[in-house]
Amino acid sequence: MTKNYFVYILTNFHNTTFYIGVTNDLTRRVYEHRNEFVDGFTKKYKLKKLIYLEQYSQAKEAIAREKQLKNWHRDWKINLIKSVNPDLEDLDPETSSG
Repeated sequence: MTKNYFVYILTNFHNTTFYIGVTNDLTRRVYEHRNEFVDGFTKKYKLKKLIYLEQYSQAKEAIAREKQLKNWHRDWKINLIKSVNPDLEDLDPETSSG
């Protein structure tokens, strides 16, 4: 059985702050962020909108990509996000209306 790993980016209502994370259960992790189950950066800045994700089959690849993206300049991150999500719409299938 192949396991999936996700690198994801969350933002707040105003799209002013970004959080980059990695997980093997995207639905659970986004749910935890949205419901503020864990104290920290995402809770403090109310980062609940999933605006970007990448899927990997190897944990090492996902972790390496997360570290890479965390070192990027803000403009690079915005350009990456807008290349697949130009309107910064919420991509979480649990909350989208489509």
